[in-house]
Amino acid sequence: MLVKDILSAEELQKLFATHHDRENPVVRRAFAMTCLSGIRFCDLKVLTYGDVDYNNKVITFRQRKTESHSSKSGVVIPLNDALLPLIGQKPDDATDSTLIFKLPTIDSCLRQLHYWTKIAGIDKHITWHSGRHTFGTQLLSNGANVKVVADLLGHSSLKYVEVYVRAVDELKRQALDSLPKLDI
Repeated sequence: MLVKDILSAEELQKLFATHHDRENPVVRRAFAMTCLSGIRFCDLKVLTYGDVDYNNKVITFRQRKTESHSSKSGVVIPLNDALLPLIGQKPDDATDSTLIFKLPTIDSCLRQLHYWTKIAGIDKHITWHSGRHTFGTQLLSNGANVKVVADLLGHSSLKYVEVYVRAVDELKRQALDSLPKLDI
């Protein structure tokens, strides 16, 4: 079963509707990028403008976690109208090696994320990897093909997507259990 908590579509809306006095706009954009693209924190932290092809509207990068032991470490993610504003246009003074998200340490990012979810009233243990799991689960919940989800997440095998399929099945069970019991 999926160990990390995930955000429902409603919780995603609730989280991103929540602002607070300690928020870091870069952390906010980066977490949105994770939730809407499935990119891991370690890859977001090193994502550069050179990884973005604005003409063809794609991001292409090598996954740090898998690049030394998988032939499937390269990932191509199409950029849509939700992702493009998170990346923004390449600044005039930026080079291809300029970072898109100048993030603080993972510990600082986690503290900010935990504070943000608490302020939003979300009683779940949300981590950066939860954003990746949220992405996979949301795609499958909305009818995406398992192969497409595996490709977008950079998985070398469909077996790694089974965890998301089981999570969606559990969400379906919960939805059915929430229906009223009728006394017929």
